[in-house]
Amino acid sequence: MTESTVQSNQLNQQDDTTHFGFETVAKQEKVTRVAEVFHSVAAKYDIMNDLMSGGVHRLWKRFTIDCSGARPGQRILDLGGGTGDLTAKFSRIVGDKGHVILADINNSMLNVGRDKLRDTGIVGNVHYVQANAEELPFPDNYFDCITISFCLRNVTDKDKALRSMFRVLKPGGRLLVLEFSKPIVEPLSKVYDAYSFHLLPKMGELVANDAESYRYLAESIRMHPDQDTLEGMMQEAGFEQTKYYNLTGGIVALHRGYKF
Repeated sequence: MTESTVQSNQLNQQDDTTHFGFETVAKQEKVTRVAEVFHSVAAKYDIMNDLMSGGVHRLWKRFTIDCSGARPGQRILDLGGGTGDLTAKFSRIVGDKGHVILADINNSMLNVGRDKLRDTGIVGNVHYVQANAEELPFPDNYFDCITISFCLRNVTDKDKALRSMFRVLKPGGRLLVLEFSKPIVEPLSKVYDAYSFHLLPKMGELVANDAESYRYLAESIRMHPDQDTLEGMMQEAGFEQTKYYNLTGGIVALHRGYKF
């Protein structure tokens, strides 16, 4: 076997693997294991969000809405929208002539979101689609705005997903990526690590009866690209005028990019 053949085989093996938290796994295994995580946590997802962030996630999402430029009559995609916090707000903004799609790859999360929104009287201009971010089942140049909130880090091929989002976004439309990121203050980073790897799994065990899923969530945050890297990935996918905002000291960042 030649040296070039060995290198080719190694590259192919690398192409077939990705990370699940701190583990290296086959890509299909990650898809399955991420699905198991969110099937497990779906019923307690909203409660845990409030506990984990002290309710601050609501401010992060409000800022995302403020940056969306959403207007009556627009089409909005809330990708990986889970239990529908952003969808509920967009539904009210776009009105009867607008259209919001809550899309999630995980059926359990989608069902929780559908039930929650319908219980609060949100019907008519919201539709629910089970979809993979890497292969969005929508026409080209379809949406005025796409949001993906606390989801991109769980996507197996992030570059492919960003290209898929770019395809379905209208010229002039914008993408907003709200995601955990890298703290920009060193003392905060140390406190955040202690919280993530010690308190968070214990909270998951007590509230959701699932410490392992929340341990994975903490690890997945550390494996996610930092602010500058993600901005570069968005630019590679075709987005222009990219910018990011560090929220709560960089624990979370909102990235914005436009399609022209």
